Amino acid sequence: MLDKIRIVMVNTTHSGNIGAAARAMKNMGLSRLVLVDPIASIDEEAIQRSSRAEDILHNAVIVPTLEDAIADCGLVIGTSARSRHIPWPLMSPRQSAAKAAEMIPAGNEVALVFGRESRGLTNEELHLCTAHVHIPTDENFSSLNVAQAIQVLCYEMRLALVTDNFRAEAEPEDEAGAWGVPWDYPLATQGELDGLFRHMETVLIDIGFLDPNTPKHLMSRMRRLYQRAAPDKTEVNILRGILAAVQRQGDTSHKTQGDTE
Repeated sequence: MLDKIRIVMVNTTHSGNIGAAARAMKNMGLSRLVLVDPIASIDEEAIQRSSRAEDILHNAVIVPTLEDAIADCGLVIGTSARSRHIPWPLMSPRQSAAKAAEMIPAGNEVALVFGRESRGLTNEELHLCTAHVHIPTDENFSSLNVAQAIQVLCYEMRLALVTDNFRAEAEPEDEAGAWGVPWDYPLATQGELDGLFRHMETVLIDIGFLDPNTPKHLMSRMRRLYQRAAPDKTEVNILRGILAAVQRQGDTSHKTQGDTE
């Protein structure tokens, strides 16, 4: 089940960190590395720092945006070292692994997202994540190298999904999972949720509820609401159908007003 987990590194500036990340992944049995618009390249230093994990580097996928990296994922966990203006669901590394162990058997892809060496992930990037994870380091020396952070989370994923003392495979009586019953459809992917949020934003502007010149945090809060609810694919389709009906109703009203005039 570890093959359902991808490590996503955003704008990495040092090739050695890419290599060290690959080594950390291979130590724990993970193999899927995605680089988002990397500044550093996979060069000789990266290969040397990988310490015989160059197969992960050779198979790494490079994409231009974080949205591309996570589009088909049902669970996206972003690493965060500081509190945010808008609170977001926050997990410990062990809680994030337990959540992954809950989601993967249902067929969901999982992304663990790591930001820039200097400043981590932006607020906008963190808002694309289902939840955030914080590694509880010593408050007097809290800075972690990105490869170290990857090692910690990969370890927890292995512990939750592979080892006998924290196995993710549910016993027959526990197949109901978090909702109390076996779920009928897989979770919506991040790409499907992004489509819902873009559609929703358009409709909210059309009906005059959202002023695009002063949006404040409306769409960020709507994203947080729906991601916290974890809608499945069918539920997202229903919501988009409702939005489409609202648009059709608006078009009909405009036509009627035009005929009257």
